[in-house]
Amino acid sequence: MDLSPYYHLIFAVITLALSAAMFLLSYTPKSKRVNLPPGPPGWPVVGNLFQVAGSGKPFFQYVRDTLPTYGPIFTLRMGARTMIILSSADLVHEALIEKGTVFATRPAENPTRTIFSCNKFTVNAAMYGPVWRSLRRNMVQNGLSAGKLRTFKRVRVMAMDKFVERLKAEAAANGGAVWVLKNARFAVFCILLSMCFGVEMDEKTIEVMDEMMKTVLITLDPRIDDYLPLLRPFFSKQRKRALEVRKRQIATLVPFIEKRRAAVKNPGSDPTAAEFSYLDTLFDLTVEGRKHPPTNPEIVTLCSEFLNGGTDTTGTAIEWAVARFIENPSIQLKLFDEIKVTVGENKVGEKDLENMPYLNAVVKELLRKHPPTYFSLTHSVTEPVKLGGYDIPMGTNVEIFLPAIAEDPKLWSNPTKFDPDRFLSGGEDADITGVTGIKMMPFGVGRRICPGLGMATVHVNLMIARMVQEFEWSAYPKDTKVDFSEKLEFTVVMKNSLRAMIKPRV
Repeated sequence: MDLSPYYHLIFAVITLALSAAMFLLSYTPKSKRVNLPPGPPGWPVVGNLFQVAGSGKPFFQYVRDTLPTYGPIFTLRMGARTMIILSSADLVHEALIEKGTVFATRPAENPTRTIFSCNKFTVNAAMYGPVWRSLRRNMVQNGLSAGKLRTFKRVRVMAMDKFVERLKAEAAANGGAVWVLKNARFAVFCILLSMCFGVEMDEKTIEVMDEMMKTVLITLDPRIDDYLPLLRPFFSKQRKRALEVRKRQIATLVPFIEKRRAAVKNPGSDPTAAEFSYLDTLFDLTVEGRKHPPTNPEIVTLCSEFLNGGTDTTGTAIEWAVARFIENPSIQLKLFDEIKVTVGENKVGEKDLENMPYLNAVVKELLRKHPPTYFSLTHSVTEPVKLGGYDIPMGTNVEIFLPAIAEDPKLWSNPTKFDPDRFLSGGEDADITGVTGIKMMPFGVGRRICPGLGMATVHVNLMIARMVQEFEWSAYPKDTKVDFSEKLEFTVVMKNSLRAMIKPRV
């Protein structure tokens, strides 16, 4: 019998039956109910999941449209997950600064993410506790400190020169036109590969590694069964696919790990090996509560975190920067004039960045208007706690909607305008670390602030300075307006990838 005409009816009946059963099982006496923030009413079991999915809007837009109705803190029930959305600086300060220890953990991961994180053995994903402290301390002190970053200065210089030559070659072959994001993220990826592995790789190998990292990120995209675990039996093919990708990821990275391990054990055996790499710190890493150093799969996970965390975020920032330069050529001209005054005919170096207030203002405004993501990494609580007068139970996903803070008219004058001058001449200011107050938080704030903040700002400042010093950037095709529509692809990218015209400076 062909049941296809009845699939929707069957699905509805099953859903209602499950909803009724789950509602009865999950019923809580009034005296024991928690006082969650308000939010859109939903269905039993699925909560607001179908409302969000059926709205036809990206999740960030659904949240943006819901804010006026429910205010700066509201609840969304997404199947088995309870999400509490924060969108005001005061609430974020209360959560991540005043009650930072309580809000410093992460919620449980979906099974696919657990495959790739080695059961949350990463700086970003680890639960608040000894494993997280060990991994973060190692990454900050032995990989991303100011001293360690200086160790890789030569790598950045070489990468910037190759980046400029790559842009010139592409422009020569395409009438002056270049793809911005593709070239920017490739340049950053090359830097991070050198920092991470300390071994030389040819361009083909780099492209293979890059493609592997992209495949992993795509595999981690949320699925419906992440929100409704009862549907997981129907997604066995997707889980099998994730396991295959993980197997390929390990097979791709382990040879480089072993090559570096051999170079560390036998100094001088590989003349191409760098003196130091982040990987070196992982071989014998002591993790609280464990008697053995990280395994190869765990090292693959930590190296992947290092690479993925800094590649797309920086590349995306560069694309938005060029878009803003094209939209407002006066910003580009003012920045070029500052570069000329500061370095003359020399190439911009990292020490020069400290003497460029306008460049720093441009980057800060860039991070305000175009943070890498719509939401900071998800927080959860180590114990039940109150926030803004509401209950925050354990296991809840606490999501922080960044654009609402960065464009809050109570915090910023003319917040929708891209205006680097707001940070100059004693005007507005913002501490992006959140230590002196929260007005923008592109890297998060508090205990779980991104450990790569210092590295990211160096990369973004240096790349923008070199790009403006070497080329004049304009619209492609000529006299067209930039489309600032956006979409989410791990980071917030331009909906239509930016292609620009470049003209070498004389």
